[in-house]
Amino acid sequence: MHTRTERYNRRKLISSYFSVTLSITLVLFLLGLLGFLLINVKNFTDSYKEHLIIHVFLKDTAKEADIEQLQKSLSLASYTKQVEFISKEQAAQSFSEEIGEDFISFIGDNPLENSFDLALKADYVTPQKMEEVKESILQNASVKEVNYDKDSVKKIHSNIQSISLVILAVSAIFTVVAMLLINASIRLSVYSKRFIIKTMQLVGATKAFIRRPFIITNIWLGILSAILACAALAFTFYAIDQSWPEWGLIMHYRDFIWVGAALFLIGIFLSWISTYFAAQRFLNLHTDELYY
Repeated sequence: MHTRTERYNRRKLISSYFSVTLSITLVLFLLGLLGFLLINVKNFTDSYKEHLIIHVFLKDTAKEADIEQLQKSLSLASYTKQVEFISKEQAAQSFSEEIGEDFISFIGDNPLENSFDLALKADYVTPQKMEEVKESILQNASVKEVNYDKDSVKKIHSNIQSISLVILAVSAIFTVVAMLLINASIRLSVYSKRFIIKTMQLVGATKAFIRRPFIITNIWLGILSAILACAALAFTFYAIDQSWPEWGLIMHYRDFIWVGAALFLIGIFLSWISTYFAAQRFLNLHTDELYY
């Protein structure tokens, strides 16, 4: 009978530890995803911005020396991320491949112009700064026209701040929910030992002495949960990188290290603070209140 009771209590204890570990792991995993997204939202948007191209079309009268000089000045400009010269022959070939027929043989001439494809640094991809860059380039005598997708630039600029605020708000709300969830799981764990707590208190044990083993145990559970959460995040990022390598998630391994370190600290802190208050609550109860 005694052995059966011990086995039951052991299973109950293991079940309690498992539920606490699972709850903290899930919470830390989701917090890690939000944290990584929040850290890298600028990197992702900057990457998208730098793929927007300004097309600089040249006059037919532009000489080769003038084109080379313009390319050099564009390459050295503070706003330039990358610049590529596209000859009218290259443009015609690309257009023919796109439409599936040789349009030059049909019209008898190549109406396209020599051009530069100019990618700007992310900080310069705003409606105002791109207009300034456009006006600056147009001052060159060899330039005929400068075009870019103004609608995309406006949408990016207006949406980035909104996205960042939404992620911050969601992260804050989820952090509060996470604290409540972890606190509830740990309180259930401590609740199952409320009679042991009261017995120790009745025989003269101090509150700090009674709290200590609960805090230490749950801190270790918090550390284990952080390890499991980091492993789950690593697997998730690896799977995403295999499916969408152009996102370059593996390149952001330093951010992952920072997020992982933060998860360890959060797991330890939340476990400690939740256990402290949960144990304190039962330490302050009268004996007749333990049954409610």
